[in-house]
Amino acid sequence: MSSVGLMYVGAVLFVNSLMLFGKINGKSAGVFNLFVGAIQVISPFYLIFTANGDSWTIFNASGIFLFGLTYLYVGITNLKNYDPSGVGWYSLWVAILALGYAGVNLIYFNDVKFTIIWLMWSFLWTLFYLLLAVKKDIGIFTGCVALIQSWITAAIPAFLILIGQWDAVGPKTTWGVTILTILLFVVAYWSTKSSTSSKDQASNIKLRA
Repeated sequence: MSSVGLMYVGAVLFVNSLMLFGKINGKSAGVFNLFVGAIQVISPFYLIFTANGDSWTIFNASGIFLFGLTYLYVGITNLKNYDPSGVGWYSLWVAILALGYAGVNLIYFNDVKFTIIWLMWSFLWTLFYLLLAVKKDIGIFTGCVALIQSWITAAIPAFLILIGQWDAVGPKTTWGVTILTILLFVVAYWSTKSSTSSKDQASNIKLRA
């Protein structure tokens, strides 16, 4: 994925996290999803057509489609008020494929940083599956993960690539940021779980009253 495309992955994750928090209207977020989704579908077609049969260029371009189709699907679903379960099941398929992309980045490219990033994306798509297809009450937690990942896995890496500093990020920084991010996920999960439990208890008290 190009650094510019990755930058806008961060933007759309940021917008979608605010939508999950209830700060942005679903249709408004849907429009932006369509914008970014269109870019992330057009650009890999161009890369494939100009790859001259280079299998790794085509492979890398194929990963961009996972994002582009996700955002187009979300955008259309939001704007048309369709049931989001289809997006959820598609997210499960993407989450599984993302594990494969993580493995390829590690085994063939020896790229630990993007291996970790792909694993984080797989985790986020799994949350979208649980939220939209299984109907788990994890909207706020999913929003927290999307918000964190919008910066850690997309906007900041893209910016560092654009200014030529991505290779300067060493193993200690990589693992330090990874551990910190996982801790933030854990804190977000328990915080949102406690909040949900409190609301459920309050609802039970009202019903009994």
